[in-house]
Amino acid sequence: MLANAKSFYDFKLKSINGKEIDFSIYKGKKIMVVNTASACGYTPQYDDLQQLFEKHKDKLIILGFPSNNFGGQEPASNNEILAFCIKNYGVTFPLFEKSDVTGTNQNILYKWLTDKQQNGWNTQSPDWNFCKYLINENGELIKFYSSSVNPPSDEVLKIVSD
Repeated sequence: MLANAKSFYDFKLKSINGKEIDFSIYKGKKIMVVNTASACGYTPQYDDLQQLFEKHKDKLIILGFPSNNFGGQEPASNNEILAFCIKNYGVTFPLFEKSDVTGTNQNILYKWLTDKQQNGWNTQSPDWNFCKYLINENGELIKFYSSSVNPPSDEVLKIVSD
């Protein structure tokens, strides 16, 4: 993790299995960053995210960040979260360690995503589970989507397909 990251590609965070992932491996693809939870009304979006990932994985990576920040809807451990996602939704896109996406313990990536001094324009923090941030092929944050925007919606597909 780098406190002074300038680009999305400067980050290194731990996967849900504890392995450090260097985000530079995602260069050249669009990236959708999503804060997730297993006991939320939006949890079925895991299925939509997985389908979107499978259909567009040649140009889109989805990164899931489990968090218990909203309504206590992700109380499980990393191992339990991973098992739940695989068993119920067949998730194969990368998941990261459970962390805070808001508040004083906000993880370093979400600090970058929500601070316009760092990302260039956005100040919108997640206000519930399954908020989505879209990063372009150059590592620049280009769009924020609320929880209610379904991953395969026309507005998402238009940007992903470009």
